[in-house]
Amino acid sequence: MEKLKYKVIKSEKQYDEYCNILANLVAAPNITQGLTDEIELLTLLIETWDQSHSSFKDANPIEVLQSLMEENNIKATELAAMLGISKSLVSDMLHYRRGLSKENIRKLAERFKVSQELFNRPYKLVSPLNTQLQKAPVTDTAKKLKAVR
Repeated sequence: MEKLKYKVIKSEKQYDEYCNILANLVAAPNITQGLTDEIELLTLLIETWDQSHSSFKDANPIEVLQSLMEENNIKATELAAMLGISKSLVSDMLHYRRGLSKENIRKLAERFKVSQELFNRPYKLVSPLNTQLQKAPVTDTAKKLKAVR
């Protein structure tokens, strides 16, 4: 019986090894049918590992975005340029003051090669109303009204 070239991924080390092999195969100058089959198999094995070991399942869209930015060494200014929006809007999104638009979700998913579903989940925003009062000292603001007769 012939020994299998690839097996189901069972460790981080094996996962990293298969990712490196896949990257090298995809970069090969002449891709034959046999190479295409090998690429498809490795992709399937890696995707299966990713789905069962994804740390993004419980993360909200902003946590996912921050993680992807860190992983890809992208700063907020670069993200703003990539999305075609202002740096202040990116700051508001990263600090939970503004939600992600459909357009931004589409661009992020395309840029990071992930499903739009990662960014299209509900999450809580910080209310911008009365933010200047959140750190204000508590005072007695009750007014004494004169009875009008």
